[in-house]
Amino acid sequence: MLALNGVTPERLAEELAGVGGTIGEARKIVAHVLRCAEPDLTRVRQLRRAVRLEALRIGGVPRLALVERRTSRVDPFVKYGLSTTDGLIVEAVRIPLERPGRFSICISSQVGCAMGCSFCATARMPVRRNLETWEIVDQVTHVASDLPAGGRIHGAVFMGMGEPMKNLDAVLEAAAILSHPAGFGVGAPAITISTAGVVPGIRRLTALGRPYRLGVSLTSAIPAKRRSLMPVEATWPLEELIGAARDHARATRRLVMLTYVMLGGVNTGPEDAEALADLVRGEPLFRISLVEYNEWSGQGPGFRPPTAQELAAFRAALADLGVPVVRRYSGGKDVGAACGQLGAGLVS
Repeated sequence: MLALNGVTPERLAEELAGVGGTIGEARKIVAHVLRCAEPDLTRVRQLRRAVRLEALRIGGVPRLALVERRTSRVDPFVKYGLSTTDGLIVEAVRIPLERPGRFSICISSQVGCAMGCSFCATARMPVRRNLETWEIVDQVTHVASDLPAGGRIHGAVFMGMGEPMKNLDAVLEAAAILSHPAGFGVGAPAITISTAGVVPGIRRLTALGRPYRLGVSLTSAIPAKRRSLMPVEATWPLEELIGAARDHARATRRLVMLTYVMLGGVNTGPEDAEALADLVRGEPLFRISLVEYNEWSGQGPGFRPPTAQELAAFRAALADLGVPVVRRYSGGKDVGAACGQLGAGLVS
């Protein structure tokens, strides 16, 4: 059965063509099922009976079940635990933006993750399966229904549980629904698809010419060190990864965000700053985003956030080398909503 909350209006119109369904009617159906907690197609105005009956015959509106909602006590981040129809748990995070009333959502694309990054809680979970398109979109539906009065979804980042490039078809279809005017109307440049370094996925995203931003989890510009932290380095080495990211930036004319998770005593020394500067020197194609490591129960030995002195010294070294950086605030640490913490409570 077709998930009506997991298709674009254009695809739904194709499915309804046999009864003369129009793109306008398909848009109304999609908008209704995404915005209503309990969709009822009889409430959709100016929808012909034959089209409604055909939509009900070929499709349904499956939903994830909300099993946990945790609000941070120190900042306005909210984490949602959602159960799939086969009893698996995925997590999503509501992220407040600087402008009041605007939010971004950190979205999961898989149950678990197979990338094995040593500093990430989700990597300790076995990868169970890819999420279907509707399961990705329904995370947004749950968050959107829980916004404060006047709030709206202004952005989305595929940086939650899982590796988006390993489920790229569903991720791209979900992104198309999120950015569609009949969907959530999120501007395509405000949607970021991130990867730990799956080069074929980056190449495919570039070839497709989709208008979304690319994010790459870097964490070290020293190949041997990166390999010890992120096993993906052994499959797609740093040189190949950065080459693909450069090509993407040139093709899309959008900066690629390189996320650098700062691990105290591990990757914040002078040699790390010099390697990072060497990696991005030349064309201004990258934006370096520094994120402090977030502790979680059961983490491997030796990881801690950088001290204030380490952080200041690392940023100063990068500045001296001419590398502009931004420091990204990763909130919701107390409820396991921060970067690298998703799934920590699910690890068995």
